[in-house]
Amino acid sequence: MQEKTRSLKINVAPRPETPAGRAATELPPAVRAGCGKVEPLGGAKPPLAGRAAGGAGTAAAGKSASGAKPQVATGAVSGAEPIVAVGAVRGAKPGAVAEAASRAKAGAVIETASGAKPAGAAGSARGAEQAAAETPARVADARARADRVRVSVRTRKPPIRRPAGGWGGRRAAAWQAALAVLALALLLPALHAWRAAHAPAARTDPAAEPGTPPAAVQAHAPRQPGAGGADGAAAPPAQAGEAPAPLADNTPVRVYLSRTGAVETVPLEQYVTGVIAAEMPADFELAALKAQAIAARTFIVRRLAAGDTSGVPAGDADVTDTVGHQVYLSRSVLNGWKTNGKAEQLAKLQEAARQTQGIVMTYRGEPITASFFSSSGGYTENSEEYWSLKIPYLRSVPSPWDASINPKNRDTVSMPVTELFGKLGQEMPEDVKAVFGSSGTSRQVSASRKSAPFKVLSWTTGRRVKEVRIGGKVYTGREVREKLDLRSSQFTMTLDAGEVKITTYGYGHGVGMSQWGANGMAKQGFTATQILKHYYTGIAFQQASHFLK
Repeated sequence: MQEKTRSLKINVAPRPETPAGRAATELPPAVRAGCGKVEPLGGAKPPLAGRAAGGAGTAAAGKSASGAKPQVATGAVSGAEPIVAVGAVRGAKPGAVAEAASRAKAGAVIETASGAKPAGAAGSARGAEQAAAETPARVADARARADRVRVSVRTRKPPIRRPAGGWGGRRAAAWQAALAVLALALLLPALHAWRAAHAPAARTDPAAEPGTPPAAVQAHAPRQPGAGGADGAAAPPAQAGEAPAPLADNTPVRVYLSRTGAVETVPLEQYVTGVIAAEMPADFELAALKAQAIAARTFIVRRLAAGDTSGVPAGDADVTDTVGHQVYLSRSVLNGWKTNGKAEQLAKLQEAARQTQGIVMTYRGEPITASFFSSSGGYTENSEEYWSLKIPYLRSVPSPWDASINPKNRDTVSMPVTELFGKLGQEMPEDVKAVFGSSGTSRQVSASRKSAPFKVLSWTTGRRVKEVRIGGKVYTGREVREKLDLRSSQFTMTLDAGEVKITTYGYGHGVGMSQWGANGMAKQGFTATQILKHYYTGIAFQQASHFLK
């Protein structure tokens, strides 16, 4: 704690000498205020106001001779007025000259003009006489000192508050900041190198739409068409610091034409246009056509990148034009569209390919198996429940749009009982003969026995027949579909008048994207990206040029 002393010098001009008989009440105000009541010593009035008797309250800081509370001592020499020197002690408020002792927090020392120490409460008349007999030299000295009154005031200075931790804490914080900057400088290059090494697998979805893709079908509101993504851009943007990826539109694709046995070589985007023309009606919504274009491109890019020529006669082509791979219309057929009234439809298909140019679907950085089919009975199928191979992005999802827009989503066929069992490769069971006879002749059959020879044992996740007992054997739904040439494996069977009626729902194997479902989503405002992300779980998008060297 530091203290500061402020000094104030006040010059006071001496007044005319006071007559010896002046009463104490006629003393100067400063002396009266500081001394209280002044009593004469020995019962007589002092010639110069005398010394104050002990017991009068004062503001003096000096100690009395008897050890009582400090008293005011006033010395008068030759009738001069008292000279007052007040020193404020530590913590006292600065007071005016000769301030009342009863209100002052600091005591004042009032010295006599002669410089003598203040007398105690037991001061006698002899002291007064001695004071009156002071030498002229002391009188002159007292008068000189009476010209000034010095008041000293000490005040407290607020302590200096230092920040927590002091200079040592600041140095520690500076070292910590320096170490953090150094660590960041070392880690950033390694992070950039890692991202560059994993760029193909970590690329941003170029066709992704802001918001959540429709996974629960009707629970999500569609986005407006043309709101960006694959619906508004032909190719994904390049990453920061990376040159734009070259397009793969000139990559040649060799197509085996099953009708003629010839091999037609066309650019990649021309092949995609030929597949859209063969696989999806041109009057479908543009968003559905764009989804089909990306799926078709992904299928062929996967084969080209892997060098896969399976299913191709003689192996001198990349793909066939049949349902074994993708149905394809040759260049000559499409050229004929320009002259037979389909020029507008052809232009629409070419636009779908152009707006999705080079984009393929990927899963964990690799092109996917982009399977698709015509329509579903309300749900798509898990891959392992149709092909026995579990593929993580080919999961069963709802597809309720098909039934509402596809006029042939439900279909019923009939065949004689004998033909049914013949196609399944078994003889007619006895219980069936009991109803129809060995020749399958029509008999009256009760309603309870109409479906007796056919019993579904289990269903798949996609609501298709998993296992069914027909006659004395158990078949998978896929086996029944293929043996009886049904539209799908989602079916029911009944007997009626010597015939079997089989009602199917949807068309195709049911794995991947439903084409009619995609068109239904597009009609509701869903984009190509949303359609694909709904039917292919957890996929991303990349440029085909990343996989074609």
